[in-house]
Amino acid sequence: MKEKKKEKVHLRDKRKVISLINVNKSYTTKEKEIKVLSNINVDFYSGTFYAIMGHSGSGKSTLINILGLLDIPSSGNYILFGNDIRKHNDIELSLMRMKNFGFIFQNYCLNNNLKAYENVMVPMVINKSINAHSRKKKAISLLEQLGLKERIDHFPTKLSGGEQQRVAIARALANNPDIILADEPTGNLDTETEKVIFELLKTLSKNGKCIIVVSHSELVKKYADYVYTIENNFLVGESCK
Repeated sequence: MKEKKKEKVHLRDKRKVISLINVNKSYTTKEKEIKVLSNINVDFYSGTFYAIMGHSGSGKSTLINILGLLDIPSSGNYILFGNDIRKHNDIELSLMRMKNFGFIFQNYCLNNNLKAYENVMVPMVINKSINAHSRKKKAISLLEQLGLKERIDHFPTKLSGGEQQRVAIARALANNPDIILADEPTGNLDTETEKVIFELLKTLSKNGKCIIVVSHSELVKKYADYVYTIENNFLVGESCK
């Protein structure tokens, strides 16, 4: 059967959510300065699936931490929805992170003492725009949308790896962020479950989310609209412009 050709992404029809302009990141030790990222220039748009690849230690996680406002560039500009993050203090950046980003991790990072729906509720606790009485209902709705209707009362230890990652995806969606950042989201999963997770992320991008995935998996290329690789501190690959 002939493979279906990827639908072309027209970025002119989408909203720019992030711009990195001449972004550099380095760390200073007693002996020397260690360069991690050099002159990163890239735009990210809504409704688009991005993959960032590279060998271990190449700077992928550093880049995604910068994108998620968990770290700051050593130099250069980070523009989020038209706002230069350098003009905001830590409290403002924390609020921007809560409102705009959902995070998915390789090890799921679920609380084993909380049931599935309670894990999904966690990000809502600090979101004053979500009424306390509606948190459980929203969490259950998200889990049902991800095919976990029969697992809402289960603790993480009673769930498979794929089910735990779907709970983590539901948690990332709890505050309805525009951007989902996933750091090796399928690293602990088998190939078939990996496909399920990438398909879910692809669907989210088609529904308008900006999906940015760091991955070693070659399979991610099948789902990503744009693939970038970090090589020798530089980001190379297809241009979004």
